[in-house]
This record gives sequence, structure tokens and C-alpha cells, in this order.
Amino acid sequence: MDYNENRDYEMNNYNENNEYQIFNEHEMNSMDYESNNYSEGYDSYSQGYSENLTSDDTQYQKSYDLKEASFYTESYVKPEKKKKGILGQLILVSVISSLLGGATVGAFLTVGVPALRPSINSFLNEVGISTPNNSNELQNAINNGSLDAGSYKKVVIENSDSAVVAIAEKVGPSVVGISVSYRSQAFIFGGVQEASSSGSGIIIRSDGYIMTNNHVISEAMQGNTQLKNGAKIEVILPNELDNPYTATVIGRDAKTDLAVLKINATNLPAIEMGDSDKIRVGELAVAIGNPGGLEYMGSVTVGVISGLNRSIPLDESNELKLIQTDAAINPGNSGGALVNAEGKLIGVNTAKISGNGFEGLGFAIPVNKAKEIVNDLIEYKYVKGRPSIGISVNLSFNEQIARRYNVPAGVLVEDVVPLSGAYKAGIKRGDIITKVDGVAVKTYSELEQLKNKHKVGETIKLEIYRDGTTISVDVVLGEDMG
Repeated sequence: MDYNENRDYEMNNYNENNEYQIFNEHEMNSMDYESNNYSEGYDSYSQGYSENLTSDDTQYQKSYDLKEASFYTESYVKPEKKKKGILGQLILVSVISSLLGGATVGAFLTVGVPALRPSINSFLNEVGISTPNNSNELQNAINNGSLDAGSYKKVVIENSDSAVVAIAEKVGPSVVGISVSYRSQAFIFGGVQEASSSGSGIIIRSDGYIMTNNHVISEAMQGNTQLKNGAKIEVILPNELDNPYTATVIGRDAKTDLAVLKINATNLPAIEMGDSDKIRVGELAVAIGNPGGLEYMGSVTVGVISGLNRSIPLDESNELKLIQTDAAINPGNSGGALVNAEGKLIGVNTAKISGNGFEGLGFAIPVNKAKEIVNDLIEYKYVKGRPSIGISVNLSFNEQIARRYNVPAGVLVEDVVPLSGAYKAGIKRGDIITKVDGVAVKTYSELEQLKNKHKVGETIKLEIYRDGTTISVDVVLGEDMG
């Protein structure tokens, strides 16, 4: 019997009990009526008997003297057998009524309810009304005043387990551990030492493609996809903790902090993608990853979506629009999954704000943005369509340093890429870019925002300060290939 059948049972049982009560009232009224008739007959009988007795007394007094008559008394006692007869009838009628009522209800529940169930269920579903799992729940809810006896609106998952349990069981197998080992420069005596780090990753394709954060693997990288000498990246699947897979780097993008790895495995449980454009503040958010290292692999934390489109500086030159959540995100969670109440991926955990006075400030890359980047990395090894001026800049240069050396604030060119648009336009190392398309710029991020309004192949106008003079140059934007 499903959820709505229980309601059918209660409704029909209630109606049948009402009919049963009405039937008993009718029978009791009949009994009262019979009892009144009996009483009236009995009164008439007593009256007639008394009259006859008076007449007989008169005759009797004539035959006998008054002294004997004064000792004579007469009374009438109601026969006990008539009371017993009425009580027996009442008991018999009650038993028969109970049997008939029980048989009627049983027959209806056995035959009538299954026949009516589809139409009743359909009607209740259309109006959005359902019932608790059983009659005890319904009665308890009514007694507590939390439920109107007439209806119950279904607003929770029909399972005794928490929704988060189902989410963890669905998503957990798709979140992997990433172990990175590399060689780093020792601070003491200038030697080389072995180092390691770990993070999280997400299976995005069943044929072995893993998405993670770029900063999880960057220490082991030399160039876009080349590992440093002696470095190694391994992927640990949740169901094969003792059998790590060696990973190759398909592509990575420092500007969005995303990277794609590949392992030699098939039939992997790829995560289900959600839509980050549809999420709302206050929605359930569940973070799954490996905080604190692989010892805590598959940890689940729960919170809500706290904010959208939060601008967070990734480094000195890049800024991201991220999802904010209060689900705990700790070191090791980077590259893990942020999912919604349906267990669908809505973000890639990437950062948190920590320190005195800060708590519950975690951030994730929106999955819609991540999908665009990852698809390009898999197909082209870089993010396609990004415009490039063809320079690298000195990020330590700022307004304070500019005032000290009595030069205008702007973006200091550190190097020029050979054969790039900047190279062909005559830009040199040491130039200070002060304007882009007539708009003043003082930081690299301001320069990037104006540049990214253009497409590859378009021309932008730069105003440059060089050796006490200001010049303007036109630069044809090339494509940034990472």
C-alpha cells in the first residue's frame, strides 16, 4: 500500500465508521421505542389488574368479615424473565451489527479500495496533496497541531534517510584523490628535497578524464603539459585506494585555476553536470573532497549557497567570479565537487578566506564556466579564443613606486613575446602602458578587462610612456595559447 493508499484507508475507514455509528443509533432508537411500548403495555396491564382487584375486593368483603380483610394485601412483581429477554435482544443486535459492520468494512477495503485507488491517487497528485506514510503518523501530526486533518502537502524526500546521505552515495564515487610528488629547492644548504602535496579531482568522463584545480598540480609542472624532472601525479579512485593510477596532464589554465588529467581506465562513474546559472542563494550545497590529505578522502560537508558572482583575486593578475558557500572547504578540498540537492555538479571547490574573524567563506568555480574551459583544454590543449597583446608585466610596479620615480602610473612591460602583436607594434621592455582605447589603466587587471572586450584579430590602441615621452601604438591582438 503506497503513500496515498494509506490516506484512502483512513478516509474510507472514517466513512464506514460513521455509517456504523448511524446504524447503531437507529437500532438503539428502535430499542427505545420497543421499550416505551412495553412500558405503556405494562402500565395498562397494571391499571386493569388494579381495577379488577378492586372489584374482587368488594365482593370479597361481602363474603368475609372486615377483620379478616384488613390483614389481606396484594402487590405485583415484574417478571424477571422479561428483563432478561430484552437484555439478550440488545446483546444479540449489537453482536450482529458489529459483525455486519466489520464484514462491510473488510469487504470494501479488500475490493473497493484497490478499485478506487488509481483515480483517487491521480486526483490527489494533481492538487498536490498527499498523506503521511501511515495512520500513526497522521494521527500524531493531527494531535500535535502541525497538520490539518484534511490534507498534507508533500515537501520532503519520502525517505527516512537524510537527503545528504543519498547525495553522498551518488556523488562520492565520482570524487577522486590526487597525489603530487616533485622536487623542490631546499632552503638549507641550497640542496634539492622531495616534496609532495594532495588535492581532489572530479571524474568528468567515464573514459578516464579528471578535472581539478591548476594549483593542485602546478608545483609539478614545467610548461603547459610537461612535468618537471622527477615529478609524478597520481589519481586515487575511492574503490581502489591501494591502486593509484599514474596521470598525464591534458591541459591547464592558470587564469581560471583549472586543469584536466587523464588516466588509463574505463567505465568510471562520471559526475552528473548541473547548471550554475540556475542556482539561487539559500539552496542546499554539499562539498565533497579530501580535506587535510588523502587520510580524510571522501569527506562530506553541508551548507548553503551564500552568494553568487563573488569577485575573488586568484593571484596578482587574475580575478574570478565565484560561488560563495558556507559548506566547509579546507586545504585538500581544492578540485573537489560542490553539488546541489539533486547531486548535480554546480561548482569546483577552489578557495576559502581564512583568518581571525572569518568563518564559513568558501568559494567554487561555477560549473558552466568550468565546462567551457575544460572542453577547450581537452580539444585544443589551451583555452581557445582569448585575445593576447603579447607582453608580460611587472606586477610589483604600482602608484607608490611611480611617484617615487616621477613617472606616470600604469602597467610596466617586463618582456615582449617575439613576433606577437606587441612586438610588431614596437612595444619594448620598460614601457609603461597608461591608456587602453583612451581609458586610463593603473593595474594589470584593468588592462585585462579592457583587452578582453575585444576578439582575436581586432586592433586596440595603447598609450605608452617611454623615456619622458608619450606615444600611441596600434596593436593587433593575437590568440593566447597558454
